[in-house]
This record gives sequence, C-alpha cells and structure tokens, in this order.
Amino acid sequence: MKTQKQIFALAFLILALAVICGAFGAHVIRETLQLGPDSIRIFQTGVSYHFYHGFAIAICGLVYPYFPTKLVKLSSKFFLVGIFLFSGSLYLLSTRTALGIESWTNVLGPATPLGGLCFIIAWLLLFVAALKMKGSIGVK
Repeated sequence: MKTQKQIFALAFLILALAVICGAFGAHVIRETLQLGPDSIRIFQTGVSYHFYHGFAIAICGLVYPYFPTKLVKLSSKFFLVGIFLFSGSLYLLSTRTALGIESWTNVLGPATPLGGLCFIIAWLLLFVAALKMKGSIGVK
C-alpha cells in the first residue's frame, strides 16, 4: 500500500530528527550554548514528545490496513502537525535567548498547547478508527 509506505517513511524520518534534536540538546545546549537547567528541561520535554509521537505515526502505519484508512491518515497528519507545533515551539522557546528570538515568545507560547491539542485530536481519531475497525488484527 502506497499510503502505508508513506506513513512508515514519515515516522522513521521524524524519529531520526528526534535523535538529532536529542543529540543537539545533550551536546550543543549543555556544552556550547550553556543554557540553564530550565531551558534544558524544556528542550528535553520537546524531544520526549517528539519521540512519543514519532512512534505514534509508526503505529498509524501498522494499523493502516486494519482501521478505516481516512481516519488513520488524518491522525498521522495531526501527529505531524502536533510535533512541529508542540516540540518545535519548545525547542525554540528553550533556546530563544541564545538564538536572539526573545520577542517570539508571544507566538511560540500559544503554539505549544495547539500542538498538544493536535496530539489529542490524533489519538481520538485513532480511537474512533478502532471502534470502526472491521475484523481483528493479527494472525488467526
């Protein structure tokens, strides 16, 4: 299935980017930018949610053949947007002083809960898809 392949490819790219962001946080933020513990904690929260929802996109790829496909595709899109809004805003908020973008706080602050809302919508779409699922998953 073409779409299932695309969902898997997206998940694996997102997960690779999560590893890159995690390495950036562990090395550049601590050693080069020398940001404080609060900034490091905020950045790590972004990385954690980036990973969780990268795996959620992979789950969408796994269940794609069994669940109503439109709901699964839409869910994977909401997960992606959620990662960009939630994790992306946390990445930028935690490094805003070092990047010289302190004035962006009024834009980045509201992006975080919007990203969280996208995550909730994505999970609820999978919930509805599971209720509409025909048959069962697995080998009989």
